[in-house]
Amino acid sequence: MRVDKPKLQEQLLEPETIVFLESKVEYKHKLIENITLDQQEASKVSFENVVFRHVTISESTLEQFEFTDVRFEHCDFSNVNLSGAFMHRIEWHNCKFVGTDFSNSRLQNVSFLHGLGDYSNFRFAHLKQVSFSECTLIGADFAYLALQKMAFIQCNIDQASLTGTKMKDLDLSDCQFDSLVLTMEDLNGCVISPHQAATFVGLMGIIIR
Repeated sequence: MRVDKPKLQEQLLEPETIVFLESKVEYKHKLIENITLDQQEASKVSFENVVFRHVTISESTLEQFEFTDVRFEHCDFSNVNLSGAFMHRIEWHNCKFVGTDFSNSRLQNVSFLHGLGDYSNFRFAHLKQVSFSECTLIGADFAYLALQKMAFIQCNIDQASLTGTKMKDLDLSDCQFDSLVLTMEDLNGCVISPHQAATFVGLMGIIIR
């Protein structure tokens, strides 16, 4: 699956130091690095052509943020409320998003690479051309997604919820899991490996002896 990369012009980025986040502010062509923010509350902030590097944000509510052509490197947004976000051509490299709330967001051409996203929440999000590569997503919530092309590549998705998400053509064959939260109807058309098949037999009420 092709995921478009951010259209970044790194040579034009200007360093930006953020002390606090204020609603309805725009950041363009910025390099934001080596900062820690906590207890932030803002909405409708936009970032375009921005690199975040070694940025930690915690205990914060950042609703309806917009990110276009942005790369996150070694950032930690764990337990941040990013619900209702819009993300287009975004890369997350080696980032932590444990318990992060992406619910009701729109993600298009977004890549998560080598990420830690246990218990993250994508419920009711719209995902188009979104990939998770070598990520840990234990207990993550992918329920009721409006899904147009999503890929899990060598991810740990144990105990993840996919209830209400149509999984046709979704390939889980190289993912690690012992159990998932879903129904047989959700699973229709999903691609799995032979050794994973036994995991889903229980959903059909079949007992193997």
